[in-house]
Amino acid sequence: MTTNPLFESFKLKSLEIRNRVVMAPMTRSKSPDETPGDDVAAYYRRRAEGGVGLIITEGTTIDRAGSSNDSNIPNLYSPQSVDGWRKVVAAVHAAGAKIAPQIWHQGMVRRAGTGPRPAGKSDGPSGLSGSGKQVAEPMTDSDIADTIDAFARAALVAKEIGFDAVELHGAHGYLVDQFLWAQSNRRDDAYGGNLVKRTRFAAEIIKAIRTRVGPDFVIIHRFSQWKQQDYSARLAHTPDELAALLTPLVDAGVDIFHASTRRFWEPEFSGSDLNLAGWSKKLTGKPSITVGSVGLKGADFIDSYKGKSAEVRELHDLEARLGRGEFDLVAVGRALIADPYWTSKVRDRQFAELSAFSPASMAML
Repeated sequence: MTTNPLFESFKLKSLEIRNRVVMAPMTRSKSPDETPGDDVAAYYRRRAEGGVGLIITEGTTIDRAGSSNDSNIPNLYSPQSVDGWRKVVAAVHAAGAKIAPQIWHQGMVRRAGTGPRPAGKSDGPSGLSGSGKQVAEPMTDSDIADTIDAFARAALVAKEIGFDAVELHGAHGYLVDQFLWAQSNRRDDAYGGNLVKRTRFAAEIIKAIRTRVGPDFVIIHRFSQWKQQDYSARLAHTPDELAALLTPLVDAGVDIFHASTRRFWEPEFSGSDLNLAGWSKKLTGKPSITVGSVGLKGADFIDSYKGKSAEVRELHDLEARLGRGEFDLVAVGRALIADPYWTSKVRDRQFAELSAFSPASMAML
């Protein structure tokens, strides 16, 4: 029996996974006509064969015309895409891992006229671009209701075709996060105002998902302080503000918080070594997933898109923090791109065999 906390099993409601290693969601744009093919199934199967416990898929869009800016990003509503995901799920399960889709709407990040449904309007709480310029009309009550329903329908499809959980993408300046962020949400109705009022959209999505999937199906919520529009952005400046942000989401039905940071070892607030995942667990009592340059040092994932490589990083501090219960699960991104068998090599302490990450890895399966 291993004493490494990374390789202890985890169970929550209907979700049982063999270890604490999660494959982080990473956009790939390798699903032509929004449909994951056999190559996508093989890509995820290899990481499952490599020992990952839970795979969270790339962002998978909902049935809303402006949800996607790229026809190579998969959706979770068209019959052909749903059939493709059914094959992915079967391949991952056959290799012993569990899998959850990340359901996604890009919001105002999607430029008008782009994506598989270019005539559709881009959605946003206030119709603002990343720079704060008014480029579209704010979402109407009807738009909001339709979007909430589209998220819930996607989650139900996920459950029906065999996914083991579902993750709501509420991070990185996309639609759900745009409602949370004061800079992008200037509404003066029930979906805008102070931080707690700005949680209403996310909370209503979570409630709608919970109604469709039932009490035992695990709902993961991914959130972040930083936005791709502003890496220094913060939703919460203090633990009290973070509690105010997360509590309505807990009440709505979130089971696990996936706290997205660029480097997992960085403390979130002064006076404590806890990172964002650590604080989310402490404040809510809900299990949390940490993420951010796990297994790598040097360039973070944003740097990777600028062509920078990252070397292998030891895991002693990560394992110690996991062992102390600061967080419950560990999401690994680029290290699993560079080496599909990262998990089994770490389990067997074969650190000399781990591969460093290079931008060329992004083209690999």
